[in-house]
Amino acid sequence: MNWSSVLGHDEQVERFRRANDRGRLATSFLFVGPSGVGKRTFARQLAKTLLCEQNDGFDACGRCAACVQVAASTHPDLIEISKPAERSFIPIELFIGDREHRNRDGLCHHISLTPFCGGRKVAIIDDADFLNIEGANCLLKTLEEPPHGSVLILIGTSVQKQLPTILSRCQVVHFQSLAESQVEQLLRDNELVDSPQIAATLAARSGGSVQAALAAADEEARQFRDEFLSRITSDRWNGIELADEVRRHVEQAGKDSQPQRERLRQLAGAATEHFRQLMRNSAGAGGGQRHASWNGGAEQAIQCALCCIETEEHIAANANIKNLIEWWLHELYVCSHK
Repeated sequence: MNWSSVLGHDEQVERFRRANDRGRLATSFLFVGPSGVGKRTFARQLAKTLLCEQNDGFDACGRCAACVQVAASTHPDLIEISKPAERSFIPIELFIGDREHRNRDGLCHHISLTPFCGGRKVAIIDDADFLNIEGANCLLKTLEEPPHGSVLILIGTSVQKQLPTILSRCQVVHFQSLAESQVEQLLRDNELVDSPQIAATLAARSGGSVQAALAAADEEARQFRDEFLSRITSDRWNGIELADEVRRHVEQAGKDSQPQRERLRQLAGAATEHFRQLMRNSAGAGGGQRHASWNGGAEQAIQCALCCIETEEHIAANANIKNLIEWWLHELYVCSHK
């Protein structure tokens, strides 16, 4: 893989290319943007470019031992961590080691060591939205006094979800949603679907996210989502009854809380986009027809969208799922019937 396969982010590629050519590449970055748009892919390609043994300008050769090791996540100068599925936050052990090896293991220790293969070390911290205060404090010294030649990349979804101590020490790089055609191409090129027809169908439902496109492949979840969106835009619906149905739907994602939260996040995200479209249509700016069952106006649609966004924030903050669903649908009903 080279930069040409990183779709939709040409502006960001050029930003890094110019900084590298001038010898002014920063040491700490925070990548923010919607899930499934390629932030982690971009970070790994940047790591490959910086660690390549035969780098030609700002393009990794893709063939040398370093490129092969980065692709396999085995390069000794590439450190990657993310939140374990069973944890609510990134554990501090991943930064400073467990009690037995405190400050002699973990990201902060390994990035301080002399590079094994060249002049750089690269660390990628996925799931930066799940850094708690304790974990962030472990990172502060590394961010304030980064080892020579090191590059740290944190990946999150928005600046609002980052702690001020992290935000003030990183250069923020914003990533936007992909075009529908780009999602379709990525689904085909990476053989994530069985046919071009399925790729086109899922891309149309993706909202610019490959992750959302793959989630849309779950036919049962899609049917529930479509029925849910239809009901919450109808004139009358039973919030208590619908809350029970949503809870059962979320619990079907698995026994662990993480897949349940992801399913609820997808549902809330779909509702957010749905109300945004209703807002545009109600205001005459959407280029589409008014929803057949939506009797509200643009202001009501805005309030409903904000309610859904707040719900997504509560999901990320690990609020109790059952209580959150009940609160969300109660508030949604109130907002849509003002």
